[in-house]
Amino acid sequence: MTIATTEGPLKRGAVRPGERALAPDLARGIMLLGIVLSNTAFHLWAARRGPSGWQPVDDHAVQFTMITALDLRIYPLFAFLFGYGMMQLYLRQTAAGTDGRDAARILRRRSLWLIVIGLTHAALLMSGDIIGFYGVLSLILGLAFLRRGERALTWWIRIGVALLLLVSAGPVVSALLRGELGGLGDAGAEPGFTAYAPDEENWLPAAGIRLRTGLFVTFAAAPLTLVGGGYVLFLLGFRAARRRVLEEPGRHRTLLRLTAVLGIAIGWLGALPAALAHTGVLHVPDDMQSESGALTVLRDVTGNAAGLGYVAAVALFAHWWTTRRPRRGATAVAAVTAVGKRSLSCYLAHSLLFAPVLAAWGLGLGAHLGSATMALFALAVWLVTVAGAYALERAGRRGPAEVLLRRLMYGSRRT
Repeated sequence: MTIATTEGPLKRGAVRPGERALAPDLARGIMLLGIVLSNTAFHLWAARRGPSGWQPVDDHAVQFTMITALDLRIYPLFAFLFGYGMMQLYLRQTAAGTDGRDAARILRRRSLWLIVIGLTHAALLMSGDIIGFYGVLSLILGLAFLRRGERALTWWIRIGVALLLLVSAGPVVSALLRGELGGLGDAGAEPGFTAYAPDEENWLPAAGIRLRTGLFVTFAAAPLTLVGGGYVLFLLGFRAARRRVLEEPGRHRTLLRLTAVLGIAIGWLGALPAALAHTGVLHVPDDMQSESGALTVLRDVTGNAAGLGYVAAVALFAHWWTTRRPRRGATAVAAVTAVGKRSLSCYLAHSLLFAPVLAAWGLGLGAHLGSATMALFALAVWLVTVAGAYALERAGRRGPAEVLLRRLMYGSRRT
């Protein structure tokens, strides 16, 4: 579609269909499968859990896979893609002649509305919402870095990596040097999933708990993430977008191959001790497996590498796909890509399909499912969104949440 009018300082509206690249949208579509699978632990509210307080102990094979490949590995991928998309939007505006300050202003408006959408989502359905969380991060990082040069980005990325290692790994190293590594953490702490109130039988008290959790995640956890260097993936997304790494993966194949191999290897190896401990193969103190224990810290830190490895792998596949154009699987790739184009709508649809069916205030099915059946349910939910997104793609329509967000960002501007 084309812009019918030019209003205010912006020289163009939202991204047009012909401007989209395969890799970012395909990565978002796959990412949403990872998110919906990772979120299954929140909804198994009657399951017996291990020392981490999160993973159930009923199906070792499923939980081994979750811990190794998904948990704490998908959200770094989301952060990178979020930063990449922000910089894409900014660069499209400035390339069209929009002043940099005006382009940054439209992104600030987007961030503020994402915070509102995220808190609404948290209160109504899912307190583990990440929309508001990344809305705060994008607001702060957009103000600080959108218009900064490459040299500044490079230095702040280095500082962020140092902070990430110091804040996260520092206590582990200190405990190791004191010979107290096994005592780091607290296996007796209240399980984190209770902050999501899935076992509350009344919707209104559950909404209150979810809102409090959502406010904490949005306005406390997000700034703390910045202090601890958690902004690194965002800034890497900014830098990669300036170099068009995902739009032109063929020009960056060496970088992408190295990132895919090393990132996934580091991420999976970093989670392996926790996965082996959870399944009983590796015997360590319960405190080490707890949410603040050494094995969880190791999973968390190496998860950043895995997230980058995943997006690099998808970019390499996208390059192969667009150059070879195989006939088989074309519909599947198009359908998953359609999810990525409507990632906000599909993400919200997950909660709409999950919460009323699984929570105690709804049908309460979460009390009767195990890890394997819950994973199958999550896959089915994702496939429903794939079918819906593909239907919208065939009809030439955007997702409803994307339509709303664009209207809030651009006003009456037609795109």
